[in-house]
Amino acid sequence: MNFARRSGLPGVDAENPIALTVTGRVSRAVVPDLCAELERALAGPRGAALAPGAAVDCDVGGVVRPDLTLVEAVARLGLVARRSGRTLRLRRVPPELRSLLDLVGLADVVTLAEDPAEDPAERVPDAR
Repeated sequence: MNFARRSGLPGVDAENPIALTVTGRVSRAVVPDLCAELERALAGPRGAALAPGAAVDCDVGGVVRPDLTLVEAVARLGLVARRSGRTLRLRRVPPELRSLLDLVGLADVVTLAEDPAEDPAERVPDAR
């Protein structure tokens, strides 16, 4: 399980300098670490510069086997973002996670970014 702050996600507004990347298998033990990382990012100078209500991006495209532990992590990250007056926007959401978020009623609580593959301007050129 890896997570990190990044600032170069495609399609992220220049006004939104905070982005978390979550990859691998998410275990219950790392959920508090994810929340602490987001709290630190929001408390720092980059987080303070965000406009009220701005979205914090969380790239979950590299997550392996989305399950209810990941849903818990998303819910808790969403709470951290809301406490600071921000919203959580998930990017590159696997279909399994979308289904789980719908099932537990969290799809309306967090913002699910559209799939960049659907937008021709966001597509990564084929390496062939």
